[in-house]
Amino acid sequence: MLKGFIKSLEIYKYSKQGVFFLMLLLLLSCSQDQPVNEKTLEGANWAEKLGFPTGKKVLILHADDIGMCEEANIAAFNYLEKKQIQSAAIMVPCPNAEEAITWAAERPTEDVGLHLTLTSEWKTYRWGSISDPKDVPGLLDKEGKFWRSVPEVVVHASAAEVEKEIRAQIDKAISMGMKPSHIDTHMGTLYGDAEYVKVFMKVAEEYNIPANAIDLSNETVAEHFRNAGYPINDEVIQTIESYSLPKLDFFSSVPKGDTYEEKRENFFNLVKQLPIGLTEIIFHPSVQTENLKTITGSWQQRVWEAELFADPIVNKFFKDEDIIFTSWTEIMNRFNNRNTN
Repeated sequence: MLKGFIKSLEIYKYSKQGVFFLMLLLLLSCSQDQPVNEKTLEGANWAEKLGFPTGKKVLILHADDIGMCEEANIAAFNYLEKKQIQSAAIMVPCPNAEEAITWAAERPTEDVGLHLTLTSEWKTYRWGSISDPKDVPGLLDKEGKFWRSVPEVVVHASAAEVEKEIRAQIDKAISMGMKPSHIDTHMGTLYGDAEYVKVFMKVAEEYNIPANAIDLSNETVAEHFRNAGYPINDEVIQTIESYSLPKLDFFSSVPKGDTYEEKRENFFNLVKQLPIGLTEIIFHPSVQTENLKTITGSWQQRVWEAELFADPIVNKFFKDEDIIFTSWTEIMNRFNNRNTN
């Protein structure tokens, strides 16, 4: 990770926004290592605002990268059908997205959203825009694919192009009969620039589909992500404060591990250190195949993540920790009921 970070720094150090976006990349590697202790958060959190019991950790276990490949689809479908996780999101531009969208459209009670995608990070396995390329040239590299990194997107793409493309992704899913339960952002790209954040929140409100917005009104949370390298400034805080749909109290991802047992233990430590309130934990499950190994060097972590939440030891841990689980569908139902009662 450090080597890649240094390489990105060399590429983008002359961009006026370079440091801003590199901070975002650094967050993805370090935020899970800098937990907010539950004792540091005070006042009503979003779990309590939505009617969950006071003082509880309420989690969404969320599978990202659905539709990226067949291996991801198999793993996520299995988890959702067995009710071992609560939520997943589809990368609409990817090769196996239509299969995933059709699956979700045929199962409207499943909590499936869209993993809005503006990057194509792998070396040879890549994808481009849903929009006409002529309409979003800033989003595409010389190969006609999305840029591989967040800094490249921000240097080249306008907020107008970003808005056009994410609307196209949402519209495609809806046109195929899917009703997305939420929208989030692949590689954090929609948080890479304050103007992108504005577009992201605006689109969520207009479609009435909740985004994975973290409530930054609690200074402890804002400072946590700021210290971790997250590009938070007053403009971003104000945008999210003005956002009218429900928010998360916290956000994290399943940690890596050198062995499955170590990964599982690292995950347990993460959950124990989470603050009270509503937290989404993302992961990237895929079943093991030789094809998966050609796509990504993270294949082993993804394979272990396809096993983690079917593990009896993990299920016992959740019971022992008295964890409450929810989904984006339940969150919106509670939010709408709260506003009408």
